[in-house]
Amino acid sequence: MSGRGRRSAGLLLFRRTAHGPEVLLGHMGGPFYSRRDAGAWTVPKGEYEAGEPPLDAARREFREELGLPPPDGEAVPLGEVRQAGGKVVTVWAVEADLDPAAIAPGTFTLQWPPRSGRTQEFPELDRVGWFALDRAREVIVRAQTAFLDRLAEHSG
Repeated sequence: MSGRGRRSAGLLLFRRTAHGPEVLLGHMGGPFYSRRDAGAWTVPKGEYEAGEPPLDAARREFREELGLPPPDGEAVPLGEVRQAGGKVVTVWAVEADLDPAAIAPGTFTLQWPPRSGRTQEFPELDRVGWFALDRAREVIVRAQTAFLDRLAEHSG
């Protein structure tokens, strides 16, 4: 299915350290990303329907993807980007700390192997981690690097 017309919203958690800000990213689950690092990490996010406020969707998707309530705190708008497949992603930054070991990711079902008739369940995000901005730029979905730049301007 094409990404054109599809919209996602997410929360980019960040924390301040002695070495500068760090962001919490999730590694996309499933067989397509299992052996990839670069371009396989993302802001925890998910799709929403017209009529649902994007920030509400971002908070809902945070809970669904990580299995934890979204953090309280000011949600700083980082705007939107259009990813390579056409999907428009809108993100807010929230300053908070989170232990990656505490996540209980949601899952999705996929026919795997292709054309096998068998379905398997995979985690939405198979792991999460904190990244310094430079390292995050190396692994995040390319279009989402704009969110890192906007966060750096905000937290600078």
